[in-house]
Amino acid sequence: LLLGKTIPFVIISLLDVLFVTIIAILWFDVPFRGNPLVLLLATILFLFCTVGGGLLISTVSATQQQAMMISVFIFMPAILLSGLVFPIHNMPWLAQLVTYVNPLSYFIVVAQDVFLKGVGLEVLWPEFLAMAVLGLALLTLSVLRFHKRLA
Repeated sequence: LLLGKTIPFVIISLLDVLFVTIIAILWFDVPFRGNPLVLLLATILFLFCTVGGGLLISTVSATQQQAMMISVFIFMPAILLSGLVFPIHNMPWLAQLVTYVNPLSYFIVVAQDVFLKGVGLEVLWPEFLAMAVLGLALLTLSVLRFHKRLA
């Protein structure tokens, strides 16, 4: 049941990343110096996290509207605290702590380093590990809450 809810999202998201990557390279002339498989693996791990977060939100929400509102209140600050808009080292100490549980902050580091520097897994393994741990934690919590809700 959970797989049926997540597979379309994962496929669409992978196609989105592919499309954005192609546009960045061909239209905006952004150099791609790294291994595409490293970026693909990072994308899959990031989707692992976002799917887990989305499922967790759906298990605590009574309605679709409530889930959408919770998503906005979680994902907008997550974007702002990811290092994409403001450098993490310029954030207040408490905000920097929040970035440790934000999968987007790890994915941004990987995407930038793979695209622009050609960095591989040998350097980026801490970010991959963090996304794997966060994704596993979020999916585990989601599955536990989902089974509790069915019972």
